[in-house]
Amino acid sequence: QLQLVESGGGLVQPGGSLRLSCATSGFSLGYYGVGWFRQAPGKEREAVSCISSSGGSTNYADSVKGRFTMSRDVAKNTVYLQMNSLKPEDTAAYYCNLRQALHDYWGQGTQVTVSS
Repeated sequence: QLQLVESGGGLVQPGGSLRLSCATSGFSLGYYGVGWFRQAPGKEREAVSCISSSGGSTNYADSVKGRFTMSRDVAKNTVYLQMNSLKPEDTAAYYCNLRQALHDYWGQGTQVTVSS
């Protein structure tokens, strides 16, 4: 069974840090591009970061570059997003995505709220 489960979200103050995890099952991660997306209320879902299937390249949205770090642990079938220096505008539901041959798989999302 193919499944993605995000965790690690929560309420943090501006400047704080969180690490999101995406535990996968039923996938061979080495054959999927992986990414994190987020969606704030009333806004479209946007890409935050992604890693190619080979793991050879990692891309970040300009808004998070230098603050967020994405990683993939193939052995643990888990994708991570380390988020530092969080800002209120980072508040959103964060989703893990796997892509192969233009077919996307999504988790249920985990809420990140940055507020003082």
